Amino acid sequence: MKEQKGVGRMWHLYKMGGLTPALASMMGAQNAQQMAFIRSMSKEQRKDSIMDQLLDEMEVVVFDLETTGFYPTNGDEILSFGAVLLRGNRIVEEQSFYSLVNPKRRVPKHITELTGITNDMASDAPDLMQVLHDFMEFVGKRLLIAHASGHDKQFLNSALWRTSKVNLTHRVLDTIMVAKWLEPELAGYGLDDLLEQNGIEITRRHHALEDSRMTAQLWLHYLRRMLDRNVATLGDLYAYLSKH
Repeated sequence: MKEQKGVGRMWHLYKMGGLTPALASMMGAQNAQQMAFIRSMSKEQRKDSIMDQLLDEMEVVVFDLETTGFYPTNGDEILSFGAVLLRGNRIVEEQSFYSLVNPKRRVPKHITELTGITNDMASDAPDLMQVLHDFMEFVGKRLLIAHASGHDKQFLNSALWRTSKVNLTHRVLDTIMVAKWLEPELAGYGLDDLLEQNGIEITRRHHALEDSRMTAQLWLHYLRRMLDRNVATLGDLYAYLSKH
């Protein structure tokens, strides 16, 4: 009976004021505001086309996630977000994003050995909703770039759906796609392989922010080569990638 009253109150609030007051009643004001922000950003993102933007002028966000495993459908969770802002052909050093996430589960031993993230560190971290909100606020409407982006996209999509019932509407460009077009002869396209191939210093692997910074340097290396080939806009780049 108490549950029915709660549902009835939420429905009344929805009819009177819309989704946000109803969610605030159910989830608490802060979570409701964060969810509303994420939903609004997803909706606005669908309206904008960035294909005509010049690659050497546009702002992009290079990001990386560390997770407890490979499968969000099997209970694996995001452990950390890292991201850096690029403006045209330079990294904006003073603007970066990094946060651990409380996964609400134990961190597997092999993941701690790989990432350095311990159970104590994770348990003291903010909840997913808070970090996801802050990350999306940092990203804004910018293009996202990641290396081997399939992994990151599936976890980001899962997090967005679980917290806010939206899918990722940002365009995500994978540096592997660019590498296979520009360097088709390589034996491997792992991040370590490409960093070594292009003379980029490997600092700290499997740390979300450091991996983002190294991937950003790789993108800038490829950007110079793309501009030399008169690939000027994001639309030009996708046109070339679609042929390879």
